[in-house]
Amino acid sequence: MTRNQSIMDVIQKRYSCRTFKGDPLSAQVVELLSRSVSENPSGPFKSVIRFQRIAGTQESMNAMKGLGTYGFIKAPSGFIVGAVKKGPFDLEDYGYAMETILLSATRIGLGTCWLGGTFTKSVFANKMEAGPDEIVPAVAAFGEIAEKSRMTEKIIRWGARASTRKPWSALFFDRSFHAILGSVEAGPYQTPLEMVRIGPSASNKQPWRIVRDFPFFHFYLQRTSGYYERNKKYFGMADMQRIDMGIAMCHFELTCQELSLKGEWVTDDPRLTNLPDLTTYVTSYRAMAP
Repeated sequence: MTRNQSIMDVIQKRYSCRTFKGDPLSAQVVELLSRSVSENPSGPFKSVIRFQRIAGTQESMNAMKGLGTYGFIKAPSGFIVGAVKKGPFDLEDYGYAMETILLSATRIGLGTCWLGGTFTKSVFANKMEAGPDEIVPAVAAFGEIAEKSRMTEKIIRWGARASTRKPWSALFFDRSFHAILGSVEAGPYQTPLEMVRIGPSASNKQPWRIVRDFPFFHFYLQRTSGYYERNKKYFGMADMQRIDMGIAMCHFELTCQELSLKGEWVTDDPRLTNLPDLTTYVTSYRAMAP
């Protein structure tokens, strides 16, 4: 257990673990995880979110059926479940807040895995007593990491290209989408951007795009054609790529904070022309003087 390791180390260490030991967690680990969950972290858009830790019972495992590869989760100690009040940026905030908890779980030595879906009418929603104005768009499995990954997990991770990420040239840009932002040119923001680049995303699609126009870093969502529509039709999934944007924002801001790079989230659409297809503005991070 390394509770004091840097957020950069934690982000790099965490991966989507699907094979757990199934052993009971120590009282100390349960207490630390429960503390992170009970803090109910929010996101930049201040959506109302609440989280709960649920045991990995057969009932909760049954709720995973029909979720494609997510159904291959084995022997988790439990699940982190959240309910967010419906709103314009509810999913972005949910992604930000849940990732904050999962990074805390990684810091205390646990494995975790994002599980996207529509859980609003599931056992998870019942446990949360989710109201009609709330949704449960994703949950996360947690537990002690099994020493040896099963072959099934290796195949799933290979199929999702879990160990690969898009290069900088595909994700980060300078003042417009026509000029690539190199890692050296990013200066002190090289590390926060790198922590975004290596972050988790549904099917490893990495839908985030960032345009630097200092002091602003404009965050855009570049959708994968047909991805949301297909997953909603066949698996009932929520809009996971919006949740991915929240995860990216979480990685960026937490890393900036640790590096003493002050800033704040603002809505300041630069109204760039000739945006790539399926690309929309989400929010901006404004850097501030130390």
